[in-house]
Amino acid sequence: MDTVALRDRVMRKVTWRLVPFLGLLYFINYLDRVNIGFAGPNGLTAELGMDQKAFGFASGIFFVGYLLLEVPSNLALHRFGARRWIARIMISWGIIATAMAFVPNATTLSVLRFLLGVAEAGFFPGIILYLTYWFPAYQRAKVVAQFMAAVAVSSAIGATVSSLLISYGDGVFGLSGWRFMFLAEGIPAILLAGVTWFFLTDRPAEAKWLSDEERAWLTAELAAEEKATEAKHGWTLRKALTSPRILALALVYFGIVYGLYALGFFLPTIIKGFEAQFGTAYTVVERGLINAVPYAIGAAVMIWWGRHGDRTGERTWHVALPALLGGLAIPIALYLGNPLAAMIAVTVCACGVLAAMPTFWALPTTFLSGAAAAGAIGLINSLGNLSGFVAPYLTGALADATGSQRTGLWLVGGAMLMSAVLVLAMRRGNEHR
Repeated sequence: MDTVALRDRVMRKVTWRLVPFLGLLYFINYLDRVNIGFAGPNGLTAELGMDQKAFGFASGIFFVGYLLLEVPSNLALHRFGARRWIARIMISWGIIATAMAFVPNATTLSVLRFLLGVAEAGFFPGIILYLTYWFPAYQRAKVVAQFMAAVAVSSAIGATVSSLLISYGDGVFGLSGWRFMFLAEGIPAILLAGVTWFFLTDRPAEAKWLSDEERAWLTAELAAEEKATEAKHGWTLRKALTSPRILALALVYFGIVYGLYALGFFLPTIIKGFEAQFGTAYTVVERGLINAVPYAIGAAVMIWWGRHGDRTGERTWHVALPALLGGLAIPIALYLGNPLAAMIAVTVCACGVLAAMPTFWALPTTFLSGAAAAGAIGLINSLGNLSGFVAPYLTGALADATGSQRTGLWLVGGAMLMSAVLVLAMRRGNEHR
């Protein structure tokens, strides 16, 4: 039996079956999370009588709910199965995202944003955990990169899609444009929840779309890998949730994700600089296309870098190097008076942020399995995503205090450099044990 040919055939089938569908779900997930940013300046704050402080609170309160339920949600997925649990998450967030189209006031908006975080909790780390049920460790950075390309796609076209829905949806069903956007972007999650229930398969042993030989090989391959991991490391759930090593990984992820959220703040400034430099005004679609450039290039680099990490088997430098480049690129962009040059620096930052993420998620699964992996992945993601609350708050506060965006964006560069240094220090610490 040609094991290499069998392996390649099985992994190709699994990849095409799962990754495009999971990427679609993540695209909808990320869009529903950030679309409040498009609604705010396009009628939401004026209609609900919100100042910037109230709007910032409503935007950030999402991450509080998100933090609270990440670990329990991932443990539930491990226990009940991905098919049921991911479908449950989707229908919950879809209903809440759709209900935001009908909010009467700022208080209700904040409550729904908090509940949206509760509902979405466990989706992303659940998918990361689910991929470990189907892909051996030597292929995980590549497949996570392919899945996470949805972030780049959502960031690239999300602004254009949302802006078009706001523009052309104004008055439809008697709703304001921003309300129509919430409605149109919330319904797909509800519909796809039903598809998820029937389409996903919990484990390879249950995959009727694989042949008997293919199921047997993949099940045995993953079982042997899990047994070897448990024998070598033997992490329990309690150890995973209290380990300084896991908390350090969460801090590394915090710095990387901090850079991702910063891109959303700085890129509109660059595009505005283009308009001033060339004496023109861009349409919604044109601004969306310009906004897409760093993310499109970053997605291609992310997939290539993830494949390179799997091919070489090296993990630490595949996280540290892109984080280092991204952290240096943001301060450089601050001092480039030419918008085109600044756009290049921002694109380098996007490549760094996006390239670091997939290989990062390959790190914890090298020594974790089972319930320990479920809990640790949820904890890392929840603590890391606190940057979604901290980044806009600190950036705004520093801008108010200094009258410039520079201090806040220096902090962004520092956070990414911290991630690079910390992940290298963790490697040295492991080598000297």
